Amino acid sequence: MTERIIALIERLSAEHRLSEAEYAELITCPEAAPMLSERAVDARRAIYGDAVYTRGLIEISNICKNDCLYCGIRRSNGDVARYRLSPEEILACAEEGYGLGFRTFVMQGGEDAHFTDDVLCGIVGAIKARFPDCAVTLSMGERSRDSYQRLFDAGADRYLLRHETADAAHYARLHPPEMSFTNRMRCLRDLREIGYQVGCGFMVGSPFQTPGTLAEDLKFIETFKPEMCGIGPFIPHHATPFGDRPAGTLGQTLMLLSIIRLIHPSVLLPATTALGTIHPRGRELGILAGANVVMPNLSPTGVRKQYELYDNKICTGDESAQCRQCLDRRMRDIGYRLVVDRGDFKTI
Repeated sequence: MTERIIALIERLSAEHRLSEAEYAELITCPEAAPMLSERAVDARRAIYGDAVYTRGLIEISNICKNDCLYCGIRRSNGDVARYRLSPEEILACAEEGYGLGFRTFVMQGGEDAHFTDDVLCGIVGAIKARFPDCAVTLSMGERSRDSYQRLFDAGADRYLLRHETADAAHYARLHPPEMSFTNRMRCLRDLREIGYQVGCGFMVGSPFQTPGTLAEDLKFIETFKPEMCGIGPFIPHHATPFGDRPAGTLGQTLMLLSIIRLIHPSVLLPATTALGTIHPRGRELGILAGANVVMPNLSPTGVRKQYELYDNKICTGDESAQCRQCLDRRMRDIGYRLVVDRGDFKTI
Protein backbone atom coordinates (compact mmCIF):
# COMPACT_ATOMS: atom_id res chain seq x y z
CA MET A 1 0.00 0.00 0.00
CA THR A 2 1.42 3.37 -0.99
CA GLU A 3 1.97 6.36 1.25
CA ARG A 4 -0.61 8.17 -0.86
CA ILE A 5 -3.33 5.64 0.01
CA ILE A 6 -2.36 5.67 3.69
CA ALA A 7 -2.66 9.46 3.66
CA LEU A 8 -6.13 9.24 2.09
CA ILE A 9 -7.29 6.84 4.80
CA GLU A 10 -5.85 9.05 7.53
CA ARG A 11 -7.62 12.09 6.09
CA LEU A 12 -10.92 10.24 5.64
CA SER A 13 -10.73 9.05 9.26
CA ALA A 14 -10.11 12.56 10.52
CA GLU A 15 -12.25 14.68 8.20
CA HIS A 16 -14.91 12.19 7.02
CA ARG A 17 -14.71 13.34 3.42
CA LEU A 18 -12.68 13.01 0.23
CA SER A 19 -13.12 14.21 -3.33
CA GLU A 20 -14.85 11.93 -5.84
CA ALA A 21 -11.51 11.31 -7.56
CA GLU A 22 -9.96 10.33 -4.22
CA TYR A 23 -12.83 7.95 -3.41
CA ALA A 24 -12.34 6.29 -6.80
CA GLU A 25 -8.61 6.00 -6.14
CA LEU A 26 -9.18 4.46 -2.70
CA ILE A 27 -11.75 1.86 -3.76
CA THR A 28 -9.49 0.58 -6.54
CA CYS A 29 -6.78 -0.29 -4.00
CA PRO A 30 -7.77 -3.63 -2.39
CA GLU A 31 -4.63 -3.53 -0.23
CA ALA A 32 -6.28 -0.70 1.71
CA ALA A 33 -9.01 -2.97 3.10
CA PRO A 34 -7.29 -4.07 6.36
CA MET A 35 -6.43 -0.52 7.40
CA LEU A 36 -9.89 0.74 6.44
CA SER A 37 -11.51 -2.04 8.44
CA GLU A 38 -9.40 -1.33 11.52
CA ARG A 39 -10.24 2.37 11.41
CA ALA A 40 -13.93 1.69 10.77
CA VAL A 41 -14.22 -0.66 13.76
CA ASP A 42 -12.52 1.92 15.97
CA ALA A 43 -14.94 4.62 14.76
CA ARG A 44 -17.99 2.45 15.38
CA ARG A 45 -16.81 1.25 18.81
CA ALA A 46 -16.33 4.85 19.91
CA ILE A 47 -20.07 5.45 19.39
CA TYR A 48 -21.84 2.08 19.68
CA GLY A 49 -19.37 -0.10 21.58
CA ASP A 50 -19.84 -3.82 20.89
CA ALA A 51 -23.60 -3.50 20.31
CA VAL A 52 -25.18 -4.97 17.20
CA TYR A 53 -28.76 -3.84 16.63
CA THR A 54 -31.47 -6.15 15.33
CA ARG A 55 -34.36 -5.26 13.07
CA GLY A 56 -37.24 -7.68 12.65
CA LEU A 57 -37.88 -7.85 8.91
CA ILE A 58 -41.43 -8.52 7.70
CA GLU A 59 -41.69 -8.96 3.93
CA ILE A 60 -45.32 -7.99 3.49
CA SER A 61 -45.81 -8.44 -0.27
CA ASN A 62 -43.90 -9.57 -3.34
CA ILE A 63 -46.36 -7.88 -5.71
CA CYS A 64 -44.71 -4.96 -7.48
CA LYS A 65 -45.78 -2.60 -10.23
CA ASN A 66 -42.16 -1.87 -11.17
CA ASP A 67 -39.95 -3.70 -13.63
CA CYS A 68 -36.44 -3.01 -12.31
CA LEU A 69 -34.00 -4.96 -14.45
CA TYR A 70 -32.16 -6.54 -11.49
CA CYS A 71 -35.08 -7.60 -9.29
CA GLY A 72 -36.55 -11.07 -9.02
CA ILE A 73 -40.03 -9.79 -8.10
CA ARG A 74 -40.22 -7.42 -11.10
CA ARG A 75 -43.66 -7.37 -12.66
CA SER A 76 -42.46 -9.11 -15.85
CA ASN A 77 -41.40 -12.23 -13.96
CA GLY A 78 -44.38 -14.50 -14.50
CA ASP A 79 -42.84 -17.39 -12.57
CA VAL A 80 -43.17 -15.75 -9.16
CA ALA A 81 -45.81 -17.12 -6.79
CA ARG A 82 -47.23 -13.81 -5.62
CA TYR A 83 -48.45 -13.21 -2.06
CA ARG A 84 -49.62 -10.42 0.19
CA LEU A 85 -49.81 -10.58 3.99
CA SER A 86 -52.99 -9.43 5.68
CA PRO A 87 -52.86 -6.84 8.48
CA GLU A 88 -53.56 -9.66 10.93
CA GLU A 89 -50.62 -11.70 9.60
CA ILE A 90 -48.32 -8.69 9.83
CA LEU A 91 -49.37 -8.02 13.42
CA ALA A 92 -48.83 -11.69 14.27
CA CYS A 93 -45.25 -11.44 12.93
CA ALA A 94 -44.66 -8.37 15.09
CA GLU A 95 -46.16 -10.13 18.11
CA GLU A 96 -43.79 -13.05 17.67
CA GLY A 97 -40.86 -10.70 17.10
CA TYR A 98 -41.63 -8.70 20.22
CA GLY A 99 -41.50 -11.88 22.25
CA LEU A 100 -38.08 -12.62 20.77
CA GLY A 101 -36.74 -9.22 21.81
CA PHE A 102 -37.14 -7.15 18.66
CA ARG A 103 -37.91 -3.48 19.22
CA THR A 104 -37.78 -2.35 15.59
CA PHE A 105 -39.94 -3.81 12.86
CA VAL A 106 -39.15 -3.26 9.20
CA MET A 107 -42.08 -3.67 6.82
CA GLN A 108 -40.66 -4.22 3.35
CA GLY A 109 -42.46 -4.98 0.13
CA GLY A 110 -42.85 -4.39 -3.55
CA GLU A 111 -44.78 -1.36 -4.74
CA ASP A 112 -48.14 -3.08 -4.29
CA ALA A 113 -51.16 -0.86 -5.02
CA HIS A 114 -53.14 -2.70 -2.32
CA PHE A 115 -51.12 -0.93 0.36
CA THR A 116 -52.81 2.44 0.07
CA ASP A 117 -52.15 5.13 2.64
CA ASP A 118 -55.28 4.11 4.53
CA VAL A 119 -54.26 0.44 4.68
CA LEU A 120 -50.64 1.09 5.58
CA CYS A 121 -51.46 3.81 8.13
CA GLY A 122 -53.84 1.38 9.80
CA ILE A 123 -51.12 -1.26 10.11
CA VAL A 124 -48.51 1.24 11.36
CA GLY A 125 -50.97 2.63 13.90
CA ALA A 126 -51.88 -0.84 15.14
CA ILE A 127 -48.24 -1.83 15.65
CA LYS A 128 -47.46 1.42 17.50
CA ALA A 129 -50.55 1.03 19.68
CA ARG A 130 -49.72 -2.55 20.62
CA PHE A 131 -45.96 -2.03 20.98
CA PRO A 132 -45.43 1.64 21.93
CA ASP A 133 -41.78 1.08 22.85
CA CYS A 134 -40.94 -0.08 19.30
CA ALA A 135 -39.84 1.74 16.17
CA VAL A 136 -41.52 1.11 12.84
CA THR A 137 -39.46 1.28 9.68
CA LEU A 138 -41.04 1.20 6.22
CA SER A 139 -39.41 0.14 2.97
CA MET A 140 -42.27 0.46 0.51
CA GLY A 141 -40.68 2.31 -2.38
CA GLU A 142 -41.53 5.57 -4.07
CA ARG A 143 -44.65 7.39 -2.88
CA SER A 144 -45.91 10.96 -2.93
CA ARG A 145 -44.84 13.49 -0.32
CA ASP A 146 -48.40 13.53 1.04
CA SER A 147 -48.26 9.74 1.42
CA TYR A 148 -44.96 9.90 3.29
CA GLN A 149 -46.40 12.60 5.55
CA ARG A 150 -49.50 10.54 6.35
CA LEU A 151 -47.40 7.49 7.21
CA PHE A 152 -45.14 9.60 9.42
CA ASP A 153 -48.16 11.08 11.19
CA ALA A 154 -49.48 7.53 11.73
CA GLY A 155 -46.32 6.65 13.64
CA ALA A 156 -43.68 5.46 11.15
CA ASP A 157 -40.25 6.42 12.46
CA ARG A 158 -37.88 5.43 9.68
CA TYR A 159 -37.96 4.88 5.94
CA LEU A 160 -35.54 2.87 3.84
CA LEU A 161 -35.27 3.73 0.15
CA ARG A 162 -32.10 2.67 -1.62
CA HIS A 163 -31.01 5.29 -4.10
CA GLU A 164 -29.35 2.39 -6.04
CA THR A 165 -26.88 4.75 -7.73
CA ALA A 166 -26.13 8.47 -7.49
CA ASP A 167 -25.38 8.61 -11.22
CA ALA A 168 -28.44 9.43 -13.36
CA ALA A 169 -27.15 7.68 -16.48
CA HIS A 170 -26.32 4.55 -14.48
CA TYR A 171 -29.79 4.66 -12.86
CA ALA A 172 -31.38 4.66 -16.31
CA ARG A 173 -29.49 1.49 -17.26
CA LEU A 174 -30.81 -0.37 -14.20
CA HIS A 175 -34.48 0.68 -14.43
CA PRO A 176 -37.27 0.83 -16.99
CA PRO A 177 -37.96 4.16 -18.74
CA GLU A 178 -40.99 4.98 -16.57
CA MET A 179 -38.77 5.14 -13.47
CA SER A 180 -36.91 8.36 -12.83
CA PHE A 181 -33.66 9.15 -11.01
CA THR A 182 -35.08 12.62 -10.34
CA ASN A 183 -38.11 11.15 -8.62
CA ARG A 184 -36.00 8.78 -6.50
CA MET A 185 -33.97 11.71 -5.24
CA ARG A 186 -37.16 13.73 -4.68
CA CYS A 187 -38.46 10.93 -2.47
CA LEU A 188 -35.31 10.93 -0.34
CA ARG A 189 -35.45 14.71 0.08
CA ASP A 190 -39.13 14.59 1.04
CA LEU A 191 -38.48 11.90 3.63
CA ARG A 192 -35.68 13.93 5.18
CA GLU A 193 -37.72 17.13 5.26
CA ILE A 194 -40.74 15.41 6.84
CA GLY A 195 -38.59 14.19 9.72
CA TYR A 196 -38.00 10.48 9.15
CA GLN A 197 -34.76 8.77 10.01
CA VAL A 198 -33.83 8.02 6.40
CA GLY A 199 -31.94 5.11 4.88
CA CYS A 200 -30.46 5.03 1.39
CA GLY A 201 -28.01 2.58 -0.21
CA PHE A 202 -26.85 0.76 -3.31
CA MET A 203 -25.83 -2.59 -4.75
CA VAL A 204 -22.10 -3.30 -4.96
CA GLY A 205 -21.09 -4.68 -8.33
CA SER A 206 -24.33 -3.85 -10.13
CA PRO A 207 -24.21 -3.98 -13.94
CA PHE A 208 -22.43 -1.00 -15.53
CA GLN A 209 -21.08 0.18 -12.17
CA THR A 210 -17.61 1.76 -12.30
CA PRO A 211 -15.21 3.21 -9.74
CA GLY A 212 -16.54 6.58 -10.85
CA THR A 213 -20.19 5.73 -10.16
CA LEU A 214 -19.24 4.23 -6.79
CA ALA A 215 -17.36 7.42 -5.97
CA GLU A 216 -20.54 9.35 -6.75
CA ASP A 217 -22.43 7.08 -4.34
CA LEU A 218 -19.92 7.76 -1.60
CA LYS A 219 -20.05 11.51 -2.22
CA PHE A 220 -23.85 11.39 -2.05
CA ILE A 221 -23.71 9.57 1.30
CA GLU A 222 -21.17 12.10 2.53
CA THR A 223 -23.43 15.05 1.69
CA PHE A 224 -26.88 13.53 2.39
CA LYS A 225 -25.79 12.00 5.70
CA PRO A 226 -28.46 9.29 5.98
CA GLU A 227 -29.23 7.85 9.39
CA MET A 228 -29.05 4.39 7.78
CA CYS A 229 -27.25 3.05 4.74
CA GLY A 230 -27.93 -0.37 3.26
CA ILE A 231 -25.38 -1.79 0.85
CA GLY A 232 -24.90 -5.35 -0.25
CA PRO A 233 -23.44 -7.25 -3.17
CA PHE A 234 -25.42 -7.42 -6.38
CA ILE A 235 -26.61 -11.01 -6.76
CA PRO A 236 -28.27 -11.86 -10.09
CA HIS A 237 -31.69 -13.42 -10.33
CA HIS A 238 -32.03 -15.93 -13.14
CA ALA A 239 -35.38 -14.56 -14.36
CA THR A 240 -34.18 -10.99 -15.00
CA PRO A 241 -32.31 -9.31 -17.88
CA PHE A 242 -29.20 -9.36 -15.66
CA GLY A 243 -29.46 -13.05 -14.83
CA ASP A 244 -26.12 -13.88 -16.44
CA ARG A 245 -24.16 -11.02 -14.88
CA PRO A 246 -21.47 -11.70 -12.28
CA ALA A 247 -22.26 -11.05 -8.64
CA GLY A 248 -20.62 -8.31 -6.63
CA THR A 249 -17.66 -9.39 -4.57
CA LEU A 250 -17.32 -9.88 -0.86
CA GLY A 251 -14.06 -7.94 -0.73
CA GLN A 252 -15.37 -4.82 -2.39
CA THR A 253 -18.55 -4.84 -0.30
CA LEU A 254 -16.57 -5.07 2.93
CA MET A 255 -14.25 -2.28 1.83
CA LEU A 256 -17.19 -0.02 1.03
CA LEU A 257 -18.80 -0.77 4.41
CA SER A 258 -15.59 0.42 6.06
CA ILE A 259 -15.41 3.55 3.93
CA ILE A 260 -19.05 4.45 4.66
CA ARG A 261 -18.42 4.03 8.39
CA LEU A 262 -15.49 6.47 8.14
CA ILE A 263 -17.54 8.94 6.09
CA HIS A 264 -20.39 8.90 8.58
CA PRO A 265 -19.23 7.34 11.89
CA SER A 266 -22.67 7.22 13.53
CA VAL A 267 -24.54 5.70 10.58
CA LEU A 268 -26.63 2.58 11.20
CA LEU A 269 -25.04 0.13 8.77
CA PRO A 270 -26.48 -3.36 8.17
CA ALA A 271 -24.54 -6.53 7.48
CA THR A 272 -27.08 -7.71 4.94
CA THR A 273 -28.63 -11.05 4.10
CA ALA A 274 -27.04 -10.69 0.65
CA LEU A 275 -23.61 -10.70 2.32
CA GLY A 276 -24.55 -13.90 4.11
CA THR A 277 -25.70 -15.34 0.80
CA ILE A 278 -22.39 -14.89 -1.03
CA HIS A 279 -20.25 -16.09 1.90
CA PRO A 280 -21.09 -18.39 4.85
CA ARG A 281 -19.67 -15.83 7.29
CA GLY A 282 -20.64 -12.78 5.29
CA ARG A 283 -22.63 -11.10 8.03
CA GLU A 284 -19.90 -11.64 10.61
CA LEU A 285 -17.34 -10.23 8.18
CA GLY A 286 -19.62 -7.26 7.61
CA ILE A 287 -19.70 -6.50 11.34
CA LEU A 288 -15.91 -6.84 11.48
CA ALA A 289 -15.67 -4.32 8.62
CA GLY A 290 -17.72 -1.68 10.46
CA ALA A 291 -21.41 -2.65 10.20
CA ASN A 292 -23.60 -2.68 13.32
CA VAL A 293 -27.09 -3.89 12.29
CA VAL A 294 -28.52 -7.30 11.35
CA MET A 295 -32.04 -7.96 10.10
CA PRO A 296 -33.42 -11.42 10.89
CA ASN A 297 -36.52 -12.43 8.96
CA LEU A 298 -39.84 -12.52 10.83
CA SER A 299 -41.93 -13.26 7.74
CA PRO A 300 -44.02 -16.45 7.77
CA THR A 301 -41.83 -19.31 6.57
CA GLY A 302 -44.43 -20.22 3.97
CA VAL A 303 -43.79 -17.06 1.94
CA ARG A 304 -40.07 -16.41 2.45
CA LYS A 305 -38.96 -18.24 -0.67
CA GLN A 306 -41.38 -16.16 -2.74
CA TYR A 307 -39.68 -12.90 -1.67
CA GLU A 308 -36.77 -13.71 -3.93
CA LEU A 309 -35.08 -10.49 -5.02
CA TYR A 310 -32.02 -12.54 -6.03
CA ASP A 311 -31.08 -16.21 -6.32
CA ASN A 312 -30.16 -18.50 -3.39
CA LYS A 313 -31.28 -16.21 -0.57
CA ILE A 314 -30.41 -17.68 2.83
CA CYS A 315 -32.67 -18.37 5.85
CA THR A 316 -35.82 -18.96 3.81
CA GLY A 317 -36.77 -22.02 5.86
CA ASP A 318 -35.77 -20.94 9.36
CA GLU A 319 -38.29 -20.16 12.06
CA SER A 320 -38.03 -16.63 13.48
CA ALA A 321 -36.62 -17.91 16.76
CA GLN A 322 -33.98 -19.91 14.86
CA CYS A 323 -32.91 -16.76 12.98
CA ARG A 324 -32.63 -14.80 16.23
CA GLN A 325 -30.73 -17.50 18.10
CA CYS A 326 -28.41 -18.21 15.19
CA LEU A 327 -27.44 -14.56 14.80
CA ASP A 328 -27.00 -14.15 18.55
CA ARG A 329 -24.53 -17.04 18.56
CA ARG A 330 -22.74 -15.78 15.48
CA MET A 331 -22.29 -12.32 16.96
CA ARG A 332 -21.04 -13.67 20.30
CA ASP A 333 -18.51 -15.81 18.46
CA ILE A 334 -16.86 -12.68 17.05
CA GLY A 335 -16.99 -10.67 20.27
CA TYR A 336 -20.21 -8.69 19.75
CA ARG A 337 -23.65 -8.78 21.34
CA LEU A 338 -27.15 -8.40 20.00
CA VAL A 339 -28.95 -5.74 22.00
CA VAL A 340 -32.65 -5.54 22.79
CA ASP A 341 -33.72 -1.96 22.12
CA ARG A 342 -34.87 0.27 19.27
CA GLY A 343 -31.29 0.80 18.10
CA ASP A 344 -31.70 4.49 17.41
CA PHE A 345 -29.27 6.58 15.40
CA LYS A 346 -26.84 8.42 17.67
CA THR A 347 -25.86 11.99 16.94
CA ILE A 348 -22.29 13.01 17.61
